[in-house]
Amino acid sequence: MRFSLLCALALSLTGCATTAVAPPALFTQSFGARPQDAGTLYVVVHSDGVRAKTDLTPFAKALAAADPGSAVVRVVRPGYTDEAGNASPGTRGTGSGDNYTRERVMAVGDAIAALRQRYRKARVVAIGEGGGAVVVANLAGIRSGLLDGMVLVSCACALPEWRRYRAKAEPDNPRWQEPVTSLDPLQTAGGIAPETRVAILVGAEDTAIPPRFSRAYAEALSLRGIPTDFRIIPGRTTTVIDAPDVIEATRRLSAALPRSGT
Repeated sequence: MRFSLLCALALSLTGCATTAVAPPALFTQSFGARPQDAGTLYVVVHSDGVRAKTDLTPFAKALAAADPGSAVVRVVRPGYTDEAGNASPGTRGTGSGDNYTRERVMAVGDAIAALRQRYRKARVVAIGEGGGAVVVANLAGIRSGLLDGMVLVSCACALPEWRRYRAKAEPDNPRWQEPVTSLDPLQTAGGIAPETRVAILVGAEDTAIPPRFSRAYAEALSLRGIPTDFRIIPGRTTTVIDAPDVIEATRRLSAALPRSGT
């Protein structure tokens, strides 16, 4: 009580000094080039779902091997745990499109901003799969300039429309009928920096996230003059991240980016 009274008195004069406490960092794992050597930094953001679906270590290693001189960092999203037991602080949603709130998107953005400080010479390309693609797309819209490029794989990028589609597919699941506070990539697209380069890939036979939800977003970006490479992968369903097309599109996008400092 004595401290509180003193602090109140001090606030009326000069203000009490406080110590800001940074939130715990998300878990990250790095592959490839050292921070001082990397010309490109790829940040991999996993999908919603179980641990087996959220651990993109094999993809991160394959990308690092395919693009020597680059660094690849996978990020575990808030509230998730990977197959090895590595966890990030925070809470996760239920998987009904409720997992893309501003707070959760910003947490991933803070992790990428910290990585930019570490990989100072690198251009930054974020790669998101499924729910991770929705996070990356929203992040590009609300933190303009944080990303130089993004690769969206199996993205429910027209979120309200996709949730209505899922509600019809699962009429007995009440989660899809509940309101959410998630950000919709189509609504945040207006904030994307014009120089951002984008690649969007989806499986032609994907019934969980059909191509039309990616196409709508690709068209919206193209109308804004943002260079967008939209590809539908024939014969593929929800398992698209392991398709060679993804690494090829990622490297093609990276090669089109201006070198750091140019």
